[in-house]
Amino acid sequence: MTPIKSKRIEAVINDIIDQYAYADQSDRPWIIGFSGGKDSTVLLGLVWIALLRIRETLPYPFQLKRKVYVVCNDTMVENPIISNYVEDVLSKIDAEARNQDLPIFVQKTTPKLEETFWINVIGKGYPVPNNSFRWCTDKLKIRPTSNFLIEQVDQMGEAIVLLGTRYDESATRERSIRKHEVTGKRLSKHQTSANTYTYAPIKELMLEEVWYFINAVPSPWGFDNSILFQIYADASADDYECPTVVVDKNHTSCGQSRFGCWTCTVVKNDKSMTSLVNNGRNWMQPLLDFRNRLIENRNISENRKDSRRNGQIAVREDGSKNGTYEEHYRYEILKDLLTVQKEIQKEHPYVTLINNQELIAIQVIWNRDLYFDHTVGELYKSIYNKEITTTNIQTFNDTEKRIVREVCSDEPEYYNLISNLIDLQQTKTLMITKYGLHNDIENRIERFANEL
Repeated sequence: MTPIKSKRIEAVINDIIDQYAYADQSDRPWIIGFSGGKDSTVLLGLVWIALLRIRETLPYPFQLKRKVYVVCNDTMVENPIISNYVEDVLSKIDAEARNQDLPIFVQKTTPKLEETFWINVIGKGYPVPNNSFRWCTDKLKIRPTSNFLIEQVDQMGEAIVLLGTRYDESATRERSIRKHEVTGKRLSKHQTSANTYTYAPIKELMLEEVWYFINAVPSPWGFDNSILFQIYADASADDYECPTVVVDKNHTSCGQSRFGCWTCTVVKNDKSMTSLVNNGRNWMQPLLDFRNRLIENRNISENRKDSRRNGQIAVREDGSKNGTYEEHYRYEILKDLLTVQKEIQKEHPYVTLINNQELIAIQVIWNRDLYFDHTVGELYKSIYNKEITTTNIQTFNDTEKRIVREVCSDEPEYYNLISNLIDLQQTKTLMITKYGLHNDIENRIERFANEL
């Protein structure tokens, strides 16, 4: 293969070759966390090139026996621009790894249904994350990838995680990397996972070298890297510029923007999404507005209960409530979200902000919380004018409703009770378990008795 015109980048490739083929004779798999961003793209590109060179030089019996997993975690609330781009890239990586006969395997991870962003916020009523209550990172990112890592360790005994971190990113990141380094060793013990090591091949690369590789070196899996460059350029705010090594007149200065969840409420202002809108992605404006509303309404006392889901009292010193979201506010969030989704899908039908499984699970949680004022199915139908396609959340058809209502015509409150109890039964059907049904029914009947 033709050498890259950068001695420092060539040195990284040689380092990867030595670690893969010579320094470590085991079959411990390599796991690359791939976000689709610039650093993970460069890391995978360098590993890919290293594997091709190993195959050129080593005799057949010793060739490429170690598997390399490209693990991409989808939080299910990723920035749609990045999500669509990553989907295309992963498809190309998977196909080209097979075509080039490389031991590279794509693995996508997602949060468990009960831990998705919308299940927690709209279903359970968790306040959207902030710096003091940042529950999202663990549930949406760490746990899904950790579960895959544990599977590999269980199967192979040990695993090596390749990190795309660099000293040049920030002083904080450099301190973090150096803190866990072992002098004279490429591998470091993983901070949390047993029998797992970390390897950071690109830690010494400068930002200019990262962009040089993306702009000047053809993607080894045949993708057009200029798409990624343009996404970064569009997402860069004027006050967040970075120098870039350009290789032709089309490569203008590109920002160092970070991409994450479009719903992120931890940061005060989403600079990358704002810049995308300002640079022509106008269809994303409703997403930005929705995200801002989540922040504005987060701490309004009327939207919050006086306790958390575990029963702990949550009232501030001034008497305002600080617990989980009230059911009526959860309903308003879902109504707002579905309305935004419908508007976005007029121009971009591939964009799904909340899927049908989540909608059904939200209804299940609402039923268990004894919230029957509204149903997800009715709300969905009022906005989309059709039933949810995965399954019908409604438990009564119109004829059944009419018959029961007629029977309870003298005491309509009993119609509501019967409807609620059937909803609870349907909840257990959807979850394929009847665990807890007895208690749920008892709680609903007790509340009914108290109301009478």
